[in-house]
Amino acid sequence: MRTDSTKYTSFTGWVDPPDDVRPALDGDLTCDIAVIGGGMGGMAAALRLAERDQDVVLLEAEFCGYGSASRNGGQIAGAPGGDLRMLSLQSPKKMPIMAKLAEHAGHYVENLMKTHDIDCDYVANGLVWGAVSPVMMLRVRTQAAILRAFGGHGTVGSREELGLPAGFVGGMRESIGGMLNPGKLARGVRRAVLASSAKVFEQTRVSDVRRAGSTVELTTPHGTVRADKVVLATSVYGGEWDITPKNLATPLYVIEIESEPIAPERLAELDWTSRSGIITQHQLMTHYRLTERNTIVCGVRQPQRGQTYPLPDRVPDPSVVRDMGKDLANRFPSLSDVAIERAWGGWIGISPDWLAIAGQVGDNVFYSMACNGHGLCQVPYVAHQLADYIVDVRCRSTSQASGRTPRSTRRRCRC
Repeated sequence: MRTDSTKYTSFTGWVDPPDDVRPALDGDLTCDIAVIGGGMGGMAAALRLAERDQDVVLLEAEFCGYGSASRNGGQIAGAPGGDLRMLSLQSPKKMPIMAKLAEHAGHYVENLMKTHDIDCDYVANGLVWGAVSPVMMLRVRTQAAILRAFGGHGTVGSREELGLPAGFVGGMRESIGGMLNPGKLARGVRRAVLASSAKVFEQTRVSDVRRAGSTVELTTPHGTVRADKVVLATSVYGGEWDITPKNLATPLYVIEIESEPIAPERLAELDWTSRSGIITQHQLMTHYRLTERNTIVCGVRQPQRGQTYPLPDRVPDPSVVRDMGKDLANRFPSLSDVAIERAWGGWIGISPDWLAIAGQVGDNVFYSMACNGHGLCQVPYVAHQLADYIVDVRCRSTSQASGRTPRSTRRRCRC
């Protein structure tokens, strides 16, 4: 595919930046809970904390939804990511929990769209683990059997049965999830957060996070936030601070490319009747999907590892984009003359075992890191659960200190 006129950006190609960016923090303030990071995780945490009547402040370096929240492939996955064969050998006791978490995360985002009336072009047509050869189909069947053994769900079928384009042998469709415009989703969640009681400061980069007695101090260019508790929802960017656990995640720079609009009759020739998004079972996963604007989005393929902090601002490497264009042409030969209209990219975090992570440092700093390439729904779901955990612990501590019984509205974290 042609890349001579491709537009390269660091921001997503799904939507334009908002025209109502909130002003930066100017001055000092105190709060009960501060959330750092305005991605899907940070917004979900702040929204949940506000729903539970907490005094919460959200700090975002750019604007909410700027990063991987809106620049991903727009896949709602209902099954765990990673190599299930290796995960079943390394963490067999965690596999049922992972399967349950993935399914609940998919339902959580679907409910988020309904609750806040977010129109993001969602189509619940599942995500397909696609095979491009008989050997890869064997791998798909093995992965599907492992998923079912641990309580997950999916339908294995041929290309014709799953409505996949020519060039694929078959695959497994996840029972939950589908495709959407992640930029519109992030914009809708941002709108919900701005309408909540949370205090939101965009254009506010946190340069340091340190404990000061019983509180935590967050340093920004024009003010300091002092909070009783802090949630680090910065994906891989939290590696810049000493307080973040070391080796929490590996930074990877990933790229998405999008074709120019394609004539409907040419897309029809692909016989992609389900319009389901597809992820391959290659060692270096590649995903393909159709969009509502009659384009094809393709992603990842050649992730590039970050070596040092702070992670550099950058745009996609043209040589990698050309390689991705060649792969797209090989997968869809009839579209080899189509141009790659845009390419965007950014940093994500991958945990060592591909499992979603949530934890705490001491008694007042909490963190979550749940991307791992399947994080569009797992990231906000884990952050939502973490918010409940923080409030519930706070309620129990307050009740025990005062001798009162915890309120009946207290909720337990569940997968």
